[in-house]
Amino acid sequence: MDMQNTKASDAEVLAEGTYLRLVRRGRWEYAERVNARGAVIIIAVTPDDKMLFVEQFRVPMDSKTIEMPAGLVGDLDAEDTIESAARRELIEETGWQADEVKLLMVGPASSGMSNELVAFVRARGLTRVGEGGGDSSEDIIVHEVPVADAPRWLAQKMAEGYSMDAKLWAGLWLLDRDPDGSPASP
Repeated sequence: MDMQNTKASDAEVLAEGTYLRLVRRGRWEYAERVNARGAVIIIAVTPDDKMLFVEQFRVPMDSKTIEMPAGLVGDLDAEDTIESAARRELIEETGWQADEVKLLMVGPASSGMSNELVAFVRARGLTRVGEGGGDSSEDIIVHEVPVADAPRWLAQKMAEGYSMDAKLWAGLWLLDRDPDGSPASP
């Protein structure tokens, strides 16, 4: 699936930074990424049935967040694919490497605010190859939570004041189902 979003020809650029562009089409203002083609969220479970989550401070939210491992597609390499970005980010953020990465779906991250597309992938056959924690610009804490406890753990983190992305629950649903609701294909 192609994640390339192209700027509409009738869009007026209001401001442009290193990573984002603010545009207006008609009366609608929205943001575009200028440094990547989209983002990927990785649904990953360790061999001992623990789901991987990452914790980090997010400046736009001015808060700590709990997320699934994720990252940008095409920000480092124009030939980057969703799958290669997922593999790279999973190792970088969590220290786990996947034997298999399966693309499940691609859709808008926040269709009223941005044209950014986000892909969900399921990573299988995990092997620990490092500590994770992100790159030199990140301060990521890795959480390995038993799959059966994940919804309750997420609810507890939300009660503690963490900012929680609704896509976490989509990821939980996609853990053992394909997007059409059928059992996850091998």
